[in-house]
Amino acid sequence: MRGKKKAEIITFKVDESLSGAMDGIPNRSEFIRSAVLAALHNTCPLCKGEGILTPDQQRHWLAFSKDHQLRKCSSCHAYHLVCSAGPGA
Repeated sequence: MRGKKKAEIITFKVDESLSGAMDGIPNRSEFIRSAVLAALHNTCPLCKGEGILTPDQQRHWLAFSKDHQLRKCSSCHAYHLVCSAGPGA
């Protein structure tokens, strides 16, 4: 009989200020699940959210960045990568 897999329970500690900030949230488990999924969805593809590149990642990034620039959009002010290698590169 195939059914849903049993959910895994993960617990973690929070400080008093975070606990207080979450007071009044009707379903804290759902709130936390949504926040974690949103954070994972917006994670840097290179560092996976660590904020630091390994030496190998840094080497690849330096090679990639020779033909790509980080630019700030004049409309929304978001930073994005732009290929400067030209057509067919």
